Amino acid sequence: MVFNSCSPIETEEIGRNLGLLLNHGSFIALSGKLGGGKTCFVRGLATGLCPESAHLVASPTYAIMNEYPGAIPFYHFDLYRLSGCQEIAELGFDEYFNRDAVCVVEWADRLGDTMPEDRLNICFEYSGDSRRLITLDAVGSDSRLLLQQLKNRLKSA
Repeated sequence: MVFNSCSPIETEEIGRNLGLLLNHGSFIALSGKLGGGKTCFVRGLATGLCPESAHLVASPTYAIMNEYPGAIPFYHFDLYRLSGCQEIAELGFDEYFNRDAVCVVEWADRLGDTMPEDRLNICFEYSGDSRRLITLDAVGSDSRLLLQQLKNRLKSA
């Protein structure tokens, strides 16, 4: 599934629609260059999943992980400063991935083999000054169902 976002507001709205559908155990793997819209998208996810916390969303580049309160625990990781899966394993982040929560990971490619088998991969690419190409790819049965639910939601909107 591919979206062409023309603004940060559109990127947040795509995230919001997905956030409304997330369940316990959802894992979202984000990739893309700096400034590509990943944190903006996460703010949209939070708006759909835990609206009372959406105003708290900020890039956790220096904190590495932020937790946003809501009915479903929501963990937001940014692995930009980490060197790879060995450092991530030493910090114990993979323990969060197996919890009954929603995990969103920026720079998820650094997880290597610790990446959950069932996940929604989302890639952000520049396609102009403020335009972004956002590609969603489901890996695993739960994530394929989630992507289908998003398609159905957007068709009926």
